[in-house]
Amino acid sequence: MNSLLENVTVYKQNTIRIDDIYFDPYLIDQETHDARIIMITHSHYDHFSEEDIEKVRNQETILVIPKDCLVKALSQFDKNHIILVEPNQDYIIGDIRIHTIPMYNLDKAYHPKKNNWVGYLMEYNDISYYIVGDSDATEDLLQTKCDVLFIPIGGNYTMNYEEAAEATLKIQPKVVIPTHYGVVVGKIEDGQKFKEKLDGQIPCQLYLK
Repeated sequence: MNSLLENVTVYKQNTIRIDDIYFDPYLIDQETHDARIIMITHSHYDHFSEEDIEKVRNQETILVIPKDCLVKALSQFDKNHIILVEPNQDYIIGDIRIHTIPMYNLDKAYHPKKNNWVGYLMEYNDISYYIVGDSDATEDLLQTKCDVLFIPIGGNYTMNYEEAAEATLKIQPKVVIPTHYGVVVGKIEDGQKFKEKLDGQIPCQLYLK
């Protein structure tokens, strides 16, 4: 497990850093300006935060976004540094490969499928990372295979910890990291409950404790 996560840092909500690649930076506590690539799953404030993007971006940073984020993005980035994505497509950015997975709710109105928001399946250094974003346990999600899974567990807007554990057991990643709890929705202890639901079948790393 350690070798799969040695370059991974997980912060609050869905904020993930893998080397110099960031996903959904939010509540960043210090300026680093070290992002080579920033990938945004969708336009909600706790995923597409202009203030937090500003803390990690630099003049060369590439911003990867769904199309509905473009107007806001152009206030910070020139169009040559923006890549627009949509679900079920493949992209190559330097040394990484991305496949976009549809991200949506099944029985809630917060993340409709028609918005074309995305999770990211990223191939990098021979490891596959799946950053789910704010999703329910959709067939698109359950059919995605990966080495490292970042899955939301907070409930209300996404799966809760029980639903996320069930989905994780179906996906069978080599390691899983729960996200999207302990800040806006979901209690800190939900991370431990999620881990217990896995019953030792999938290694689980908790970053919020």
